[in-house]
Amino acid sequence: MNILVLGSGGREHTFAWKIAQSEHCNKLFVAPGNSGTAIIATNLNISVTDFEAIKKAVIENEIELVVVGPEDPLVQGIHDFFLQDEDLKHVAVIGPQKASAELEGSKEFAKEFMMRHNIPTAAYQSFTKDNVVEGYKFLETLNPPYVLKADGLAAGKGVLIINDLSEAKAELKNMLVDAKFGDASTKVVIEEFLDGIELSCFVLTDGKDYKILPTAKDYKRIGEGDTGLNTGGMGAVSPVPFATDQFLSKIENQIVRPTVEGLRKDNLPYVGFIFIGLIKVGDDPKVIEYNVRMGDPETEVVLPRLKTDLVEIFQAMANQTLSGVTIEIDERAATTVMLVSGGYPEAYEKGKEISGIDKIEDSLVFHAGAKYQKDKVVTSGGRVMAITSYGNTYQEAIKKSYQSIENLHFDKMYYRKDIGFDL
Repeated sequence: MNILVLGSGGREHTFAWKIAQSEHCNKLFVAPGNSGTAIIATNLNISVTDFEAIKKAVIENEIELVVVGPEDPLVQGIHDFFLQDEDLKHVAVIGPQKASAELEGSKEFAKEFMMRHNIPTAAYQSFTKDNVVEGYKFLETLNPPYVLKADGLAAGKGVLIINDLSEAKAELKNMLVDAKFGDASTKVVIEEFLDGIELSCFVLTDGKDYKILPTAKDYKRIGEGDTGLNTGGMGAVSPVPFATDQFLSKIENQIVRPTVEGLRKDNLPYVGFIFIGLIKVGDDPKVIEYNVRMGDPETEVVLPRLKTDLVEIFQAMANQTLSGVTIEIDERAATTVMLVSGGYPEAYEKGKEISGIDKIEDSLVFHAGAKYQKDKVVTSGGRVMAITSYGNTYQEAIKKSYQSIENLHFDKMYYRKDIGFDL
């Protein structure tokens, strides 16, 4: 079959890399793609939210399966767009419909869903600019640090964790009244801070059944020791060493199963990935947030550990026969380290030539913010490349990634040298 992957990051390069290995994949397209996907697929210069241009490409290229990488097109209803179009409704789409994508599109919607289905999460209240004073009062009832979340999509940057009460009040005003995150922060969720260690759980569902993929832990802060500004992710490790069988069973029984059953009870159609951001508080898991797609850079460590044919899994999801699929996982650990542009996540320069990719033998190189300019690979984004390695332990895998990075260079290249430091 002909397959289209939507997106341009490391996640989408990893999807394309995995899909290209399937005997069921005839022609592979990525829109808009990057320099990595250009090597294994045909890049189409189309925005992920230009639904009409996507429709044209799907018809012209006789595409039968569309895999949606990022959250924007899902929250904007691309799956519904396909279902409602006579020319497209036969095409399988991996990614939930618009109503279900609100799990990521609105923090308040997600919190109400969790409360309704008794899924463990932090206590919260939500506020708009009309009741900002009540927001100040609610902050006064909490112990620091204070967690403020923009209700809408803010490209992974809409969450603030603040230790000082007066600063938290000022930031609440900033978000609600001064629109710090634009439309994303017209509503803000304030929640209690949960103290623990974070991890991510990835679930595949066809709307009836589910399969759980390996856990991963990513590192969001730009600075070593988890300091500095939040980013889209600086590296990841899979599996998570502290996630024992007993703890994983709690995740499944207290969180995964009630989530999938809750979607069904609420009549929220869902064919795709559920990415559950968790925190281990004592011995118990609690949900920090839902995402309605795979994470990045977690995809770069989860999919390399998947032995089962990914296209077969996608076909089973589309046909609602997921229960009959056996998921095989590589026992080895996988780690990834993200190389970023100097200055990221704030202002950074693009167009820096990347050298040394051809010298890497022991690791997988997943391109993210990189593109071809004439015959050179140059930087085109903040997060440029993810360097993934296997090992019998995560320490062995991470060592390989760092050794491979020594071959790579671009002007002002930066990466964290402590991925896995807290494990």
